Amino acid sequence: MQNKPETLAIHERLKERWVSSAVENAAGHTNMLQLIHLRWLAVVGQVTTISVVSLGYGIPLPLPQMVAVLACLIAFNIGSHLRWHEQRVVTNSELFFALLVDVASLTAQLYFSGGASNPFAFLYLLQVILCAVLLETWTTWLFVVITGACLSGLAVLSKPLELPEGQEGFFSLYVQGMLLCFMLNAVLLVFFITRISQNVRAADGQLAALRQRAVEEEHIVRMGLLASGAAHELGTPLATMSVILGDWKRMPQFARDAELLDEIREMQAQLQRCKKIVSGILLSAGEARGESSARTTINTFLDELAKEWQTGRPAVSFVYRNQIKQDLPVVFDSTLKQMIFNVLDNAADASPQWVSFEAARDGNTLQLDIADAGAGFPPAMLSQLGKPYQSSKGHPGGGLGLFLVVNVARTLGGTVSARNRPEGGALVSLMLPLASIVYEEEKGNVN
Repeated sequence: MQNKPETLAIHERLKERWVSSAVENAAGHTNMLQLIHLRWLAVVGQVTTISVVSLGYGIPLPLPQMVAVLACLIAFNIGSHLRWHEQRVVTNSELFFALLVDVASLTAQLYFSGGASNPFAFLYLLQVILCAVLLETWTTWLFVVITGACLSGLAVLSKPLELPEGQEGFFSLYVQGMLLCFMLNAVLLVFFITRISQNVRAADGQLAALRQRAVEEEHIVRMGLLASGAAHELGTPLATMSVILGDWKRMPQFARDAELLDEIREMQAQLQRCKKIVSGILLSAGEARGESSARTTINTFLDELAKEWQTGRPAVSFVYRNQIKQDLPVVFDSTLKQMIFNVLDNAADASPQWVSFEAARDGNTLQLDIADAGAGFPPAMLSQLGKPYQSSKGHPGGGLGLFLVVNVARTLGGTVSARNRPEGGALVSLMLPLASIVYEEEKGNVN
């Protein structure tokens, strides 16, 4: 059986592969859409060129065959648009096939319009460059071989154009065609390569963000394992202390001293709180019996949460305001409860004299604002909100509470924001979509 470090390593490698694959698929889909747009430009260019050559210069062209090739290209592009509009995953082979269709269309049009002597044969270079940018190395070299074979076949099999009499300026027409082909290649390359570079930068940024998120989630997994192990280890000493305190409470020398009895009761209350925290950790880790989530209403959950937290922090001046008028049946679990407790605890540590907790509904979003009257967040911490070990408390290992809060909210599809209040202190806002916590049958009533 694999141990936990090996399991975590495998999990990390699989997640890294999934992240890279997801970003590559997204970039491939964007590149395929760019090819579709470029193909429409090719269609317009072919129609314009055929019209100018046949009507403007009077050079006879096999119009039925060239129009048939053009119609096939248009049909393929329409089909590509319909397919890739729905399907998001694009592989290297599918991009390769799309470029091969473009090469086949170009080869057919060149065959009917002079073959290798046509100045627009240099458009093969555009196809090769696009292939080098979009495809893997082996497919690029294969594409080079295919385009070279097509150009060689045109030189051998195709026939030169039959120019009408009096067209002594064929050389000048050829030069004009080369200049036009050069400008067309240059414009399309600049346009397309610029768009591809933007896609690459966007994909790199997305990959970096996903990797950072994977690292943070891996950090949470490790913390969960450590917390679960610590909770198991703390169970025995807490139970022993509970027994000892119960024995002390019944001893005559303590029973006669009212002050000692009060202290023992306070110790028992704090001990029960510690045991409850340990039970909550095990429950969140799925190691306790029963369900970790409970059916309730949004107002009931928030009211009971505020009351429970205030009971555990009697020395803090606590202001609770619930402005949610329409109550909704919801499902809350211990993880969400602990997330809100973390923010309240941080506020109480920064400002024991005053903490505010306000709940409101903003459309389909539950908004929880927790404010304090402390020193506020340093600017560096606000810019790194949600990163581990970013703490204003000044002790090693701090900052994990807010890190967990941000990740739990993100798991539920919500967000966490923080700012310093103009009158002093800090404000942390939790935004959670109601659709992630209400019952399935009640989701229609959220809107």
